[in-house]
Amino acid sequence: MIDLGKYNVLGINVSAIDYEAAVKRVIEAGQHHQPLAVTALAVHGVMTGVGDKEHQYRLNQFDVVCPDGQPVRWALNGLHQCDLPDRVYGPTLTLKICEAAAEAGVSIFLFGATQEMLDGFAKNLCAKFPKLQIAGKRASKFRNLSVAERDELAAEIRDSGAGICFVGLGCPRQEVFAYEMRDRVNMPLIAVGAAFAFHAGVLAQAPPWMQRNGLEWLFRFTREPKRLWKRYATTNPAFVSLLTLQKLRLYVRRSDAGVKPQDEVLFG
Repeated sequence: MIDLGKYNVLGINVSAIDYEAAVKRVIEAGQHHQPLAVTALAVHGVMTGVGDKEHQYRLNQFDVVCPDGQPVRWALNGLHQCDLPDRVYGPTLTLKICEAAAEAGVSIFLFGATQEMLDGFAKNLCAKFPKLQIAGKRASKFRNLSVAERDELAAEIRDSGAGICFVGLGCPRQEVFAYEMRDRVNMPLIAVGAAFAFHAGVLAQAPPWMQRNGLEWLFRFTREPKRLWKRYATTNPAFVSLLTLQKLRLYVRRSDAGVKPQDEVLFG
């Protein structure tokens, strides 16, 4: 089990952690109804914090920020000698948490995506883990919520009896949601994005060899070039350039330099 704490990657505090330790923290918090904000960040997720000081602050308030992408794991190893043998990939983490939750008798809540995707996701999870209890699920409205709607949703999640809530709204909306709702629901909030689509069978995952070599972005780009070309054309080179400068100590972004955001209207 590896849990070495957090390390600065371009101003974002990323956890040097493995699957076993991340799952343990989630299950223990779920069993005791304790707030816990967890996300799994690839390059794009890190760069959202680099480009937005308010979002940097949010990310650095998370309890666990898993190194989802191989380049993020490589950054931890290269900058801080963490010697992590593997990344903590959000979709795989989702399955490992569900497996442990089923064994521990901790029920889950699913929030986000469309109703069709949620139904497929829930069906496939229950087929894979027959003991898993899904206490509730709610599809996204795909718009900003009023304060009353936010409080109603928090009450629905909290009163469902669930011990863990998975959030799939896409980056960075799901991290904003987890940050704002963390202390309103008293359970772990796990921002896992594409895991909903992957495990519902809606979106294909990259082959293992591409995942091992940090080429998942290329696989996704070939599937959605019009939507993703700008993201990868800008964020990937910027990440590599800034990481090189941080390694050479020519770029310093303090992890406490973010700006605390005001309480905001949530997308949900």
